[in-house]
Amino acid sequence: MGFQKLSLKGRALRLLAQREHSRSELQAKLARHVQDGDDLDAILDELQAKDFINPARVAESVLHQRAPRLGTQRVLQELRRKGLDEELVRASAQQLAATEHARALAVWRQRFGSAPPPQTPQERARQMRFLAARGFAADVVRRVLRSAGQEDGDDGADAAPW
Repeated sequence: MGFQKLSLKGRALRLLAQREHSRSELQAKLARHVQDGDDLDAILDELQAKDFINPARVAESVLHQRAPRLGTQRVLQELRRKGLDEELVRASAQQLAATEHARALAVWRQRFGSAPPPQTPQERARQMRFLAARGFAADVVRRVLRSAGQEDGDDGADAAPW
């Protein structure tokens, strides 16, 4: 007979099998599939009660995947877009703050590592925009460019384990 239509719960489980999803992400993705008799909130409540939907795991997944390449502000923006509560976002911000400089330095080295430190104001501005666009704080960007001319001097103290 071919493919059978997936139930709403089946669709939710398929999405959760691919990656961690927040409740609001699932609600947005599943809303167009709701049919008469479906109770999306009840299904999401059941999945959350069984710990299939877990905001802390969603936050940890985003931090693990995105923090090595992005600054704190961009990562927090992504957490908020996923509909995570502000308390969890603040806790994530504290976790990211400790490694912000080391992550920015790693991103800078990956992009500009073999090049000499910026010699002109235009090149310095270009490198600053590169890091700022990835969500790194302005003071962190300035410190990274200041230490760019130095070999692995003082940046090892805040090196990220990832």
